Amino acid sequence: MASDAPSDPDDLDALVRRVDPDRWLSSRFIADPGQRADVIALYAFDHELARAPRIASNPLLGEIRLTWWREVLEEIFEDRAVRRHPTAQALAGAVARRGLAREPLETMIDARYRELDPEPLSAAEAVAWARDTAGRAAQAAVAALDPAASGDQALAAAGAWALARRVAEQPDLRGAFERLLAEGRREAARLSPAAFPAVAHGVFAAARARGRTTEDLGSRLRITLAVARGRI
Repeated sequence: MASDAPSDPDDLDALVRRVDPDRWLSSRFIADPGQRADVIALYAFDHELARAPRIASNPLLGEIRLTWWREVLEEIFEDRAVRRHPTAQALAGAVARRGLAREPLETMIDARYRELDPEPLSAAEAVAWARDTAGRAAQAAVAALDPAASGDQALAAAGAWALARRVAEQPDLRGAFERLLAEGRREAARLSPAAFPAVAHGVFAAARARGRTTEDLGSRLRITLAVARGRI
């Protein structure tokens, strides 16, 4: 399957930095290089799933791409040879090293099928989609960073960050977004310092909802303060 990921798995960090600067920046606060690389693998996986509906010329092709990634998970969790794709290989390594659960990763795939439908999401659907995409990625990241922490406490904060990008295009989602962000702030504050980088990018949600970019020196200061305080 074609991918815009580099051929060298070590370059996944560069890929995520380019396509996902908010989460890449939050990953800089993971001190252990091995844990950081495994979290980057989760974000690269989420990126590949997000690409499937965007680049497919029709829903059937989008389904085929998502099925390809479901087959990758089957290979990983059934201890079979994993296909030679940099993100698939990196994800397999992360699952093995961190004992990651299959269910959040499966849910991330399932949620992307909704994007193959051109109909706008209702507020309830949008919140569920946000929790089940970026929220589940954060849940898995928490498991990689602090197995004793509850990944459920990451769902709302990371979900609000994902939902923020839809608010500018669909203003009727703003109320749902603000409620999810408020929940995310409460839940994120309960995470351990080790797990907090999994949701630190949630500090950018309000700015993203206003259509602002976050790639500047001020953004680095904001996320640094968020990590220091343990609050988004």
